[in-house]
Amino acid sequence: MIKLYLILLALFISSTNLQAAETAPAKNTTGAQPSAEKKQSLESRIQDLKKQVLELNRDLFQLEEELLFPANTQFTIFLSFDIGEYFNLDAVQIKLNDKVVANHLYTERELNALRRGGTQRLYLGNLPSGEHELVAFFTGKGPKGRDYRRGSSIKLKKGSDPQFVELQITDNTRQQQPEFKIKVWE
Repeated sequence: MIKLYLILLALFISSTNLQAAETAPAKNTTGAQPSAEKKQSLESRIQDLKKQVLELNRDLFQLEEELLFPANTQFTIFLSFDIGEYFNLDAVQIKLNDKVVANHLYTERELNALRRGGTQRLYLGNLPSGEHELVAFFTGKGPKGRDYRRGSSIKLKKGSDPQFVELQITDNTRQQQPEFKIKVWE
């Protein structure tokens, strides 16, 4: 892994040196300016190198994800909400088998993104096959501006495939209260 990063660094440095050579005034004994063809060739080589570095970086990221989170143990938790007026989220805490695996405090910018239909990945980790308990605690302001802390839990069975779980916060207009659901994606 370190070797790949060193290769990336070497490619970046050589790309920077090529770019510096391109922008430096050409020292020419004949007094003629470098041809436009040579300049174009240098620019295209620089662009090709940059493209290769980006592709290599993407491949490294994918390799790292596969090594750290193999498909047979991968477990991911997402958060989404459709909130009207009954709940203003401040924080979420996630416990998996009585161990805290994630805490998140929300900024106004993150809340706006979620209100517009965004989904946030709260947790990505490894979980062996078998029975597990997931508990999520939601903290914020409830109806009439009161402090609100509610939890939701589910017992789930993890198989050999990756598993995805969604925490959903919605409004129950009939009861004028927020609802907190946990949905396991099939």
